[in-house]
Amino acid sequence: MYRHNRIYQSERPLIELRTVSKRFATHHGQQRSLQERFIRLFTGQKDAPQERYFWPLRDISLTVQAGDSIGIIGPNGSGKSTLLKMVTGIIEPTGGEIYVNGPLSSLLELGAGFHPDLSGRENIYLNASIYGMSTRQIDERLESIVDFAELHQFIDTPVKHYSSGMYVRLGFAVAIHTDPKLLLVDEVLAVGDAHFQAKCMDAIQHFRDGGGTLLLVSHDLGSIATICNRALWFEQGEIRADGTPTDVIMQYKNFQAERENQGSAQATTLPDGGKRWGSGAVRITNVELRDAEGNPRTTFFTDGALEVHIEYEAPERIDDIVFGLAIHHQSGAHLTGPNTKIGNLEIPLVYGKGSLIYRVPTLPLLEGTYLLSLAALNHSGSTMYDYHDRAYLFRVYPGESREEYGYITLNGEWQLSRPIEGESSAKQQHASHTEKSATTATTVPDESHRVQSL
Repeated sequence: MYRHNRIYQSERPLIELRTVSKRFATHHGQQRSLQERFIRLFTGQKDAPQERYFWPLRDISLTVQAGDSIGIIGPNGSGKSTLLKMVTGIIEPTGGEIYVNGPLSSLLELGAGFHPDLSGRENIYLNASIYGMSTRQIDERLESIVDFAELHQFIDTPVKHYSSGMYVRLGFAVAIHTDPKLLLVDEVLAVGDAHFQAKCMDAIQHFRDGGGTLLLVSHDLGSIATICNRALWFEQGEIRADGTPTDVIMQYKNFQAERENQGSAQATTLPDGGKRWGSGAVRITNVELRDAEGNPRTTFFTDGALEVHIEYEAPERIDDIVFGLAIHHQSGAHLTGPNTKIGNLEIPLVYGKGSLIYRVPTLPLLEGTYLLSLAALNHSGSTMYDYHDRAYLFRVYPGESREEYGYITLNGEWQLSRPIEGESSAKQQHASHTEKSATTATTVPDESHRVQSL
């Protein structure tokens, strides 16, 4: 059952799903030649259709509160898009209940809500009216919509002549200008150029800052981690994980790696509770954290030195290799991820045993507990040879640093570019008062001398 109350009620969640499932029927029949079909038609024989069912979603229960920004991740076919379509009411659930509280806008498929023979301008009115906007409201926002879409030159051209990127520009511009309580965005933003993607992300962030609620389906895990405060991982129609984006994304990556590498290198647990996986073509055999003098240690100081010493072994020659590391705060925040490719260290090949060092002369981390990850992979990132996920724990103490907020120090300096007017005036008044006091002191007669004279 699906219910959508377009008038927002503040005492209720924006979305409630209670044991929601969706089933699609798939028909499988043996293909026959035209002659066989003709004979079977006259002999009265019939093909019994083989009906099977596919469940993209099973028993999903979910509550979304106002102000939530939820990223939805998972492989293709895991039910992500089906969920958004059911929330918008495009398809009905097979079982369970869906309740949506308040107006929503969605950008789910290219060209959805557009008529190909109408111009961009006409489609703005058509699409916005579907969202419940009046003609007067559309008139007031038309110029802003066209400006955001950057389609001034083509706004009176039929949209059937638009590229996929232009479709997305127009669709997102309309959706973000309808003042929804809830915005649903599927992977369609991926077809836009880098400039417009950044513009959309800024608009989504502004929408979030204004109290809007977002459901974002994306394979761009970096965007999910940046924009969202909550993430859902869907796998085979079920919610496999629900939590902070950093933790959910890492669980998802771990699962993917383990599945890809089944039959080769199995995931193992490392000393500080981290996970390890990879093909094993290159193995990181030893990792040590050291100070500037080369002493192994697990405690360091802000603005002090830190060195990561890495030993590896490659049983066979590997010509495509990058080494990298990542540092996470214990809260889960991913702080940095340098690698040899970004650092312009070209490693032509590895074979047998070898080692390398990553040096940080002045550690910018503030007091706290941190986790180090190590990786050996190919340049494209498609093959992981060995990955130690948050496997090495170390602690940072303040040392001589007095900063205490956040994760890092910028080692900046504060300086007044010019005197404060009030301070300058006070100094002038003080100087004037001092000068008058000195003058008065020189003109006052010496009364003590007069008394002695008398």
